[in-house]
Amino acid sequence: MSNRSRPSVHPLDTEVPELREGAADDHGDPPDDTVIMKDVQGMPGTPAGLALRLFQFGFAAVSVAVMAATSDFPSVTAFRYLVAALSLQCLWSLLLAIVDVYALLVKRCLRNSRVLGFVAIGDGITSTLTFGAACASAGITVLIGSDLNNCAENHCTRFETSIAMAFVSWFLVSPTFFLSFWSLASR
Repeated sequence: MSNRSRPSVHPLDTEVPELREGAADDHGDPPDDTVIMKDVQGMPGTPAGLALRLFQFGFAAVSVAVMAATSDFPSVTAFRYLVAALSLQCLWSLLLAIVDVYALLVKRCLRNSRVLGFVAIGDGITSTLTFGAACASAGITVLIGSDLNNCAENHCTRFETSIAMAFVSWFLVSPTFFLSFWSLASR
């Protein structure tokens, strides 16, 4: 009964009626005064949540591949940090995409507070790392391209492409983080 709520608001000065555990009619339906809460698309275990995870994985993987295709990225710490953060983002998104596929196949919702807490904390950590790495790498790319005018010797276009994909991946992690956190906080 954890996914049911009362449709009315009770003021503090009156007594709140108790919810009857196990209350249902002869057909197993909930009583008329309860409402079954629905999953918000984008949360873990929903088709939109799975799509977000797959896009997060895809953009992070493209970013890592483009950055790793350059020969001189290991010489800059910010670029190594970008590859490390986005590799972690790839693993995290792929793991949660597998969990979402499983939840969709067995038709189970992922509203357990422990699962939501784990997902919210993981999304928060990976999105912070991804955003920090993308910002640091963008700063180095601006330094190389605009301030040093050294793009002819470096792979500025590849760096910029990889950084753009990292920002898109971060942008796609944000809704899943906020929906997981909102669902956890609204318990």
